[in-house]
Amino acid sequence: MKLGIVGLPNVGKSTLFNSLTKAGALAANYPFATIDPNVGVVSVPDKRLDVLTKMYNSKKTVPATIEFVDIAGLVKGASKGEGLGNQFLANIREVDAIVHVVRCFEDANVVHVDGSIDSLRDIETINLELLFADMEVMERRYSKTERSARMDKTLQKEAAMQKRLLDHMEAGNMAKTFELNDEDEENYFKEYNLLTAKPVIYAANVEDEDLADDGANNKNVQAVREYAAKEGSEVFVISAQIEQEISELESEEEKQEFLEAMGLSESGLDKLITASYRLLGLISYLTSGEDETRAWTIKKGTKAPQAAGKIHTDFERGFIKAEVISYDDLMANGSMTAAKEKGLVRMEGKEYVVADGDIINFRFNV
Repeated sequence: MKLGIVGLPNVGKSTLFNSLTKAGALAANYPFATIDPNVGVVSVPDKRLDVLTKMYNSKKTVPATIEFVDIAGLVKGASKGEGLGNQFLANIREVDAIVHVVRCFEDANVVHVDGSIDSLRDIETINLELLFADMEVMERRYSKTERSARMDKTLQKEAAMQKRLLDHMEAGNMAKTFELNDEDEENYFKEYNLLTAKPVIYAANVEDEDLADDGANNKNVQAVREYAAKEGSEVFVISAQIEQEISELESEEEKQEFLEAMGLSESGLDKLITASYRLLGLISYLTSGEDETRAWTIKKGTKAPQAAGKIHTDFERGFIKAEVISYDDLMANGSMTAAKEKGLVRMEGKEYVVADGDIINFRFNV
C-alpha cells in the first residue's frame, strides 16, 4: 500500500511523516522545508504475527508494509508553478490514497501561509490545485484522442467520455464524483490515474489537549468531519507533535505507558492504518511456519487462487487447494493439532473468498 501525504506548508506534514517513518525528513518552521519527495516504508503493527512467530518458532517475521510519500507543501497556484510548482504532484499519481494533513491548531509561533486558521479553506485550496493539475492532464489527453478519433472510429467513444469528464471538472467537481456508464469507461478512467479520483484520508492535526476527546470540542475538526462525510472520506485526529514524541521512545512498553498517560488507546499510526485499510477495502491473511511468519495484504473479496498469487505467480497458476484456519480458532484451541481434531482446519477450493486473519497453507502443482 502506498500513501501520499499532502497539505499546505506548515500544517505538520513533515513532522507527521518523520514520526510515522522515522525517516528524518527535514521539518522546519518555514514553507518548503521538504525539497524532494521523501519516501518511508512503515511496518504495519500486527500482534497476531508475534503470537504465530512464537507458536511456530519462526526464524523471521515479515509484517505487511505501507509506503509513505511526503511531498512539498502545496500553495495556491501550485498547478501553475507557484511555490515549488506542480513538479511534486507527479510523485503522488501512483499512490493508492492521499493523506491530506489539515491544520486544526492555533499557534502564533508557527506561521500559516494564508495568515489565519481555516481548515475548510485550506482543504479547498489543496483540492483546487489537485483538480487544476488533473484538468491539465485531461486537456492534453482529450486533444490527442480527439485528433486520433478522426482517423480511428474506435477512439470516438473515449473522446466523448473525456469531453464529459473535462466538463465535469471544469464545473469544479472532483473526478471521483464523475459517473461512468460502462466497463469501457471504467477502464479508460483507471488509466488516467487522476489525483482527484483517489480516496482521501484527512489527518486533522490538533494540539495535545484536543487528543483525549478526539477533537470533539475543536470547531475545525468538526468542520473537517462534516466535509469528509459528504464525500465519503475517512478522518482521523492526530497531534504530529505527540507522534514525534512517541516515535522517539525506545520500547513498546514505553510507548504504551505514554499513550495511557495521555488518555489514548492507540497511536496516530495505528489510527491511520485502520483508516487506510477500511477506505481501500484491504485485509490481511497470514502464513506461518518454521522459516517465517508473514502478513499478506489483499483486497476484501479476493479468492484463494489470487491470494496465493500474492506469494508467487506459480501458486496461483498451479493452485489445487488452500488449507485454512482462522487465527481466532487456532488461538482458542492452542495448537494446529487440537484445531484439526475439532475439524476447524478446512480444505478450500478456487471459489473460497479469503477472510481477514485466515492462516493459509496453499497446495499447488506447476
